[in-house]
Amino acid sequence: MKDIQEILAIACSVGWGAADILQSYYHGTAKNFDLEVQYKQNEPVTVADVAVSQYILEKLQASLGNEDFGYISEETYKVQAALTQELVWIIDPLDGTRDFIQKTGEYAVHIALVKEKRPILAVVAVPEAEKLYYAIKGSGAFVETRQRQSKKIQVSSRENIQDLTVVVSRSHRNQRLDYLLQKLPFANQKAVGSVGCKIATIVEQNADVYISLSGKSAPKDWDIAAPELILTEAGGKYTHFDGTPLQYNTGDINQWGGLLASNGQFHEELCQQAEAILGEFDKFKN
Repeated sequence: MKDIQEILAIACSVGWGAADILQSYYHGTAKNFDLEVQYKQNEPVTVADVAVSQYILEKLQASLGNEDFGYISEETYKVQAALTQELVWIIDPLDGTRDFIQKTGEYAVHIALVKEKRPILAVVAVPEAEKLYYAIKGSGAFVETRQRQSKKIQVSSRENIQDLTVVVSRSHRNQRLDYLLQKLPFANQKAVGSVGCKIATIVEQNADVYISLSGKSAPKDWDIAAPELILTEAGGKYTHFDGTPLQYNTGDINQWGGLLASNGQFHEELCQQAEAILGEFDKFKN
């Protein structure tokens, strides 16, 4: 089997190729650029999602095969038990489809390699920013430009909890989350689409915290696996509110409960505050 650096080089090349395809649809230069929006479980799906999913799977499988690697992609996933291969790719060909359709520019490609339920390699491409973020477990996080120039990235450092900026979703909002965000001591909020773009905002030091709460639905493995490793290798933290690590390829692709991503400062304090605030909310609502 190829070593991890070779696998990363393949994943980065596939990430840039996927970004090119998405941009061709986004800017209307693809041969068939009618997005043909359909809805699957209330979430939009376009021909771009499907085309990029097919591209990523074909490229990875051609380079790496199916023997050592399993593959989970948002567009091809069927409810199933956890894959039994030691190494499993978890892929979101287009994270932020609503933003893609609405032309905010805040969409991303997520490619993560998971071993024993934890990510060990990640690529997040943000096409409209012309940037690709990548990380290998234990080796730091990096951002690469179209010219293939790379630099190491590190999360922000703030002295006061009040100085933190929280990045919030435009579309995935509910009453519990809005209540929580009102009660937490953040002076600033920034609305950004796509989990990949939100985490990019944190590793670029333009924000410090991101919170997601499951409601009737929850974020999926492919929403989080790649961005999590980029963030943690840049010095941040991404956990459940109780501090437990996220796990992937468990047989349930939903990430239930409260999840907090941060620059690592005040992380435990924010998790504790969030649990207490939601406890108040739930008691008040009941």
